Amino acid sequence: MFLKNAWYVAGTPEEIDVKPLGRRICGESIVFYRGKHGEVVALEDFCPHRGAPLSLGFVRDGRLVCGYHGLEMGCDGKASGMPGQRVGGFPAVRRFATLERYGFIWVWPGDASQADPEKLHPLPWAEDPAWAYGGGLYHINCDYRLMIDNLMDLTHETYVHASSIGQKEIDEAPPKTVSQGDEVVTSRFMNNIGAPPFWKMALRGNGLADDVPVDRWQICRFSPPSHVMIEVGVAHAGHGGYDAPAEHKASSVVVDFITPETETSIWYFWGMARNFRPDDAELTAQIQEGQGKIFAEDLEMLERQQQNLLTWPDRPLLKLNIDAGGVLSRKVIDRLLAGESVKQPGRPVVPVVPVVPVVPMVPTKEAP
Repeated sequence: MFLKNAWYVAGTPEEIDVKPLGRRICGESIVFYRGKHGEVVALEDFCPHRGAPLSLGFVRDGRLVCGYHGLEMGCDGKASGMPGQRVGGFPAVRRFATLERYGFIWVWPGDASQADPEKLHPLPWAEDPAWAYGGGLYHINCDYRLMIDNLMDLTHETYVHASSIGQKEIDEAPPKTVSQGDEVVTSRFMNNIGAPPFWKMALRGNGLADDVPVDRWQICRFSPPSHVMIEVGVAHAGHGGYDAPAEHKASSVVVDFITPETETSIWYFWGMARNFRPDDAELTAQIQEGQGKIFAEDLEMLERQQQNLLTWPDRPLLKLNIDAGGVLSRKVIDRLLAGESVKQPGRPVVPVVPVVPVVPMVPTKEAP
């Protein structure tokens, strides 16, 4: 269903600043917190004492304390202490590989021994002071592949986002899709058109006129396990479009990290990185608010689509040329899934001591 030997965005640093964060990712219940030296630790969200979620506890001196009976867990997943009890023999819970980079917390939900930092999706803009970023998080009840379909086919903007980024010229400009190894790229270019409301705001934010014809572009890039980066922008017409000098355009990268929660729900980390006026915090907030509203418009559509697909699971769906980006992205996922062999660590079973004493059964005398 989803790749497990891969890096997914699990959250943002501020989400674990105050208390542990419990989050289900790729079907795995995980608790995130900071260890004694400030490192991000991810353990199975399961207390080996009575099975309570460790995420309902708290952190003390770098150890995770269960909020039910006070069992302390070390960063290695082993029980390290409990008031008045001996817990050294308790089985360890699973520890997941993590990274903190680019302003995100990343987790590898598969085999931790295969977790390679070099396989992390590169985000060069995240470490470049010439860029600014603002984003957010939505929880959406849909298959993660439906969101990939949505982002790799921006034809829906004309209809779902009619009041912000949609315009009829999107329908009129045919997309081009190519597959390059594990990456799929769908591009669409529109020349000498009017800018929609969101992009008029972006032009003004970059000190440019918003009432002149523009050239517009959308370049969607899928990469496994489920990331979509979209180069978007507008330039005053006649200055080179995508290749126009910075003083004639407003361009950005729409950041989409889609982290599966279950087979029918996702954590959707969205945002926009821009390389104009990066120090303007007010502009960052304005773009973030506008983009948040745009992505909220997708939410109902995707959740209702998922409900329909669950209601009619055997109904065939049509595939058009505009669906090529999503179709090829799914082929990449399917190919990698076929080649992935994940050996899930067994979850230790801890015997539960009965609360009520067990009374042995006394055999009855058989009737003659």
